[in-house]
Order: sequence, then C-alpha cells, then structure tokens
Amino acid sequence: MEYFINCNSSTLAPYTTPLDELRAAHLYRRLGFSASVETINAAVGQTADTLVDNLVDQALATPPTAAPTWADWTNADYPEDDDLAGQMRRAQREEFATAYGNALLDNNLRDRLSFFWSNHFVTEIDIYNCNSFLYYYINNLQRNALGNFRTFVSEIGLTSAMLYYLDGVRNRGNNPNENYARELYELFTLGEGNNYTEDDIIETAKAISGYTNNGEIGCTPVTFDPEEFNTENKTIFGQTGNWDYDDVINILFTERANEIAWFICKKLYEFFVHPDSDDDAGNAQTIINGMAATFTANNFEIAPVLRQLFKSQHFFDEDAIGVIIKSPFDLYMHLVKETGFAYDDNTVINIVDAAGLIGQTMFDPFDVAGWQRDRQWINTNFIIGRWLTTEVFLERFFQDNPEQFRDFALALTGNDGLTSNNPDVIARPIIDKLLPKGLLTDAEYDKALIAFRSDVDETYYEGGATPSWTLAVWPTAPSQVYLLLRHLSREPEFQLK
Repeated sequence: MEYFINCNSSTLAPYTTPLDELRAAHLYRRLGFSASVETINAAVGQTADTLVDNLVDQALATPPTAAPTWADWTNADYPEDDDLAGQMRRAQREEFATAYGNALLDNNLRDRLSFFWSNHFVTEIDIYNCNSFLYYYINNLQRNALGNFRTFVSEIGLTSAMLYYLDGVRNRGNNPNENYARELYELFTLGEGNNYTEDDIIETAKAISGYTNNGEIGCTPVTFDPEEFNTENKTIFGQTGNWDYDDVINILFTERANEIAWFICKKLYEFFVHPDSDDDAGNAQTIINGMAATFTANNFEIAPVLRQLFKSQHFFDEDAIGVIIKSPFDLYMHLVKETGFAYDDNTVINIVDAAGLIGQTMFDPFDVAGWQRDRQWINTNFIIGRWLTTEVFLERFFQDNPEQFRDFALALTGNDGLTSNNPDVIARPIIDKLLPKGLLTDAEYDKALIAFRSDVDETYYEGGATPSWTLAVWPTAPSQVYLLLRHLSREPEFQLK
C-alpha cells in the first residue's frame, strides 16, 4: 500500500464551488459510511455550506438507539444457571450489536462519530462484561457525539462501563487507584506527557475517589459512597483545595484548555482528513490550530469545529481524497451503502463478525489506546482476509438477487445502460463509484474492463458483427457486474476512502 504524504496546503477558508460528484462522494465517505448513487446525485451541485449544515443538524437531532428491554438488568435478572445466563447475555449482546450496526449504516455523521469516540473513550466489553453497562456507554457516546466535549468528559467518566474498566470502582480515598486519572490526561484530554505531572495524576485520583463498588466485575451500577471519598486537600495543576470529581473537570478545562483543544482537534483531523498531521509538506498544523481556536471560542462545543472543517477548502482538496485506509467496518459498510444492495439484520451481524476477524471487534478495541487505524489495518493476514470476506458478501448479495447488480449499474449509467453496446462505457462509472479516485493507470483500467466483458463474444459488443449487448437486457449482465466488483475488491484503491 502506497505511503501517502500529507501535501495538502489548502486552508480553512470556505469551499464555495458547488460540489461535483468526486467531492460529494468524498464528503459522505468521511462523514458517514458512504452513500447510495441517489444520495450522491442529490448532493452534486449543492454547496458545502448547505449540505454540511444539513448533515450536522441531522446528526444533532438524531435520537439515541432505543433502550433494549434489558437496559437496567443486574446479575439478579439472569438465570442462576451459569450456562443459561451466558447464553442470554450473548444473545442480548448480538441483539445490541445488530441495533448499533444498523445505526452506523443509517445515521451518517452521528454514529460515524459515536464509533470514533468509542475508540477515544475506550472500554472493552470483555473486561467489564455487563450488557446494561454497554447500553448506557453507547447511549452516552451517541448523546454527546457532537455536543459539548467538557460535558462529554464529565459524563463518560461516571459510566459504570468506564468505572469498572479503568478501576474507578477500586479508587478508595484511603487507597487511591490512579488508573482512570492517568488515562483521563494521557488518552482522553491532553495527550501523553502534555503538561501534567505524576503528582497531578496522584492528586486527581484522590479527588475522583468514592465512586466505588466491591471491586468485583459484575452488573451492579456504580454509585458515589462519601465514606470512600478522600477529604484531604489536593493540588491539581497548581490549584489547591478539597477537590472532588466536578472540581477536577472544572480545573482541567480551565487550566489546560489550549492543550485539550489541540489534542482533540488533532485526533479529529487525523480521523476525518488525513492520518498524518505532522508532515512538513502540507499545513496540517495550521489547520489544527484553526480548529482548536474555534473549539475554545465555542466553549468546547464539537459541532462548530466540524462545520468549519467539513466546509473548508482543506477538506475538499484533491490531496485529502482517497488517502485513508478503510477500517474493517468501512470496508463492508461502504460496499453496502454504495451499491444499495438489499441487506437485513443477518447481513449486519455478518458485518460485525467479519470485522472482528480482520481486527476490529465491535465494543472491544484492542486495548485502552484503541485501534491505531489506517496502515495498521493492512498486513499480510488482514489483506487476504479483507479480500476473501468481501468476496463472500458479494457472492451472498448475488445469490440473494442477481438483478440488484444490474440495477446498481443502471443507476450509475442512466440512458447509457439502456442503449450503449459499449461495455467500457458501462464499466467505467462503476469503477469510479467504488474507488475514491478511480484506478491509477490505464493498464489497471484495461484489466478491470476485461473482467467486466467476461466471456461474452465480442461480436455482440459495439464494433462487432451484430452488436446487441446492453446492460439493460443482456442475460449475463448481472454476473458481469458481479465479476467486476469482485475484481475491484482486490485492487489497492478499493481499500481507500
């Protein structure tokens, strides 16, 4: 896979040119898990200002995933038989994975962001092992995804999932546990080693003590116990007092506002624009500075930063398009959304399972630092797995309904699909729909065009003795589209967004 250097020198100035197909598709690939032919066509000609505002407003208005019947269950609600209880927990987890998978497919920016934040405020279901905790954790991510980051940090730290995962339940006033305090600064707000000390961590651990349970993994929601709170004076970032949890958040966002803004905007930039923000060739640092200034000026509201970024010349620059390697969930969900192929809950849970096979297990990142993304998704084992699993999905879609492959191609080619005898005219829009910038060389296009022509006799194509082939009526046209998609799924460009 080519190493992409970030040469993007465009600014945060608004991108005012009406969106063409390339940039409309780019916007939907980054803000959601891509979009259908019809959605992209509707976006072409709109301004970034109008379309981005609509997408951000939609994300802000989207309600969280509905609470399952077991949202407030504790261990007492499960059968005493361990095997039966285990089966029930697994079934509930699959039910919720399906619901959240559908949310990722349906909700564009809101759940693109909730999924992003799950890899920032990391927890692992395998560690805390409680489905009700999982529901409230995801609910928190969804409610705060585009909201106020200060509120987000405060609320996420008091979820039972986080308190169990990072040992808050073991943080007693007379015996502080520093785990959450350390990650609060290192991973969640400031970045490793960025203007905090070991003493700040120790004192913070004392200040956030008291949210304890018995320390055992279970399904009992965590509550505050004043008997377990450290009542001594603590000094955090130079401020001394009998600080508690709320005070820690206030001091952090008052004394380290610039550091927080930079760290979070850098992560947003690397996720939505380019994975490399330190390259000297472009001006990523300047862009992040501008985003951070907007973040602090808006009292840590996330939405204004995203509006600014997604409307910018920098975001729509040619050097920002097709330079991020798809995550496993990107890989499968882009395919579903871009083709418009019919899917159901079984498809969604198959996506969840397949993503886990190639390195991205839903609700269970690798460790507290999360999935490292981009080039980490590509190694010898994973690339073969990406090819094979994508082919399985394509085969299933074809077996379910071959004609949807013809319909997909017709949606892209319009009247050409009805009248043209030239298979190359039909294949090129399909290639350019599924690959952010098409194929890199004419030779690669030629290979793809050959794959599409399949074993249809050349005499039926344009220039042949009896040209009668058209996408709309030729019996093998659906299988030709299928073969082209299989061919493209192994191209390097297919791995990019």
